[in-house]
Amino acid sequence: MFRHLLWVGAVLWPLAMDASVTLGQEAAKPQTIEVEEVRFSVPDTWKSSKPTSAMRKAQIVAPAAKGDSAGAELVLFVFEGGAGGVDANIERWRKQFTDEDGDAPKVESSKVKGKNVDVTRVEVAGTYKDPFAAGGPRAGYRLYGAIVQTDKAGYFFKMVGPEATMKAHKADFDAMLSTLEAKGR
Repeated sequence: MFRHLLWVGAVLWPLAMDASVTLGQEAAKPQTIEVEEVRFSVPDTWKSSKPTSAMRKAQIVAPAAKGDSAGAELVLFVFEGGAGGVDANIERWRKQFTDEDGDAPKVESSKVKGKNVDVTRVEVAGTYKDPFAAGGPRAGYRLYGAIVQTDKAGYFFKMVGPEATMKAHKADFDAMLSTLEAKGR
């Protein structure tokens, strides 16, 4: 897929070139979201909705890629004290997936920089066993996660969806991470 980059404010946003986007069209502008002590930006094509539980502090849906029947859901959880820390939460996400052999798959994790915070970026794929959804395991799913620890809380960004949809939004997810900032730093 051919890509262009678009500067909006101080953020470099990737612009995917496909049948729905052509040169000369106005590109999607980012929307800024604030939750407690963090702020971040996502494309305006990602739609916020009212969180479906008290544990969810933000809930956003990214549109489905061509051929996928579902979009991706990005949820932000906030836990005072960090909810067991980075490693425990990566392991929790890993165990929500299985590989072809029925085992928990390998997780990719790395450290990236937000605006003024360090971010642990996580990626895992396989058959997703959503602990809260009806309908059983979903094969061919992927998770992008991000963990930000502040003095007050742990912020856990969990984006899950079908493989093609997730790959279509990977650059937008990574751009979002670059906009993460904690107030008062």
